[in-house]
Amino acid sequence: MCPKNASYYGNRAATLMMLCRYREALEDSQQAVRLDNTFMKGHLREGKCHLSLGNAMAASRCFQRVLELDPDNSQAQQELKNAESILEYERMAEIGFEKRDFRMVVFCMDRALEPASACHRFKILKAECLALLGRYPEAQSVASDILRMDSTNADALYVRGLCLYYEDCIDKAVQFFVQALRMAPDHDKARLACRNAKALKAKKEEGNKAFKEGNFEAAYDLYSEALTIDPNNIKTNAKLYCNRATVGSKTRLITEK
Repeated sequence: MCPKNASYYGNRAATLMMLCRYREALEDSQQAVRLDNTFMKGHLREGKCHLSLGNAMAASRCFQRVLELDPDNSQAQQELKNAESILEYERMAEIGFEKRDFRMVVFCMDRALEPASACHRFKILKAECLALLGRYPEAQSVASDILRMDSTNADALYVRGLCLYYEDCIDKAVQFFVQALRMAPDHDKARLACRNAKALKAKKEEGNKAFKEGNFEAAYDLYSEALTIDPNNIKTNAKLYCNRATVGSKTRLITEK
């Protein structure tokens, strides 16, 4: 009835935010400020949506616009600090991941998610690091929550596969990796994990076949090759070490067990 009224879009954005529908709320708040660039509540709501979705740079621009209109706006001042803290936690998490300090990354993402509660990117990074720390049920829970909201999320599919892969459920893991690559063909992590999973399974099966045929030296070499594929897959590698030890005992390579 009145499509050019900025406050109506602003009010609907506020309602959508209360329903945690931040992407829709973002669209309404952006339309509100397009109609009226001096509408402070519109800029604040747009900033809050960006913040909740983990877009700290975009959120900062919105809060800075509010402070241009009202330099003493305490809400914008506080939210700007929240955006700056998210950027800092992102920076720390990036350094932590490069150093394989996954506990640090989980800590940073937990802090970042306090103001950015709807950010799938932060949740996925946390879940991936939980998986790399061996905390598979927690990682799976986070990834499954995201998949319930978005069944095509390639990153969440990758994390679900990663948990299954590290729990020695290789066939199921490959299914998730393939699905992730179907959604995002350039997903490098899923491609590498899928390749490792298939190679690990194939090499282990070759070793088992050689063992059953009594070709113990070949079996020993095949298990040894399998152990070089992914040192991080502890459960599968534990079985490979056990298999190789059995072969060693058969060939009197007692010191190799």
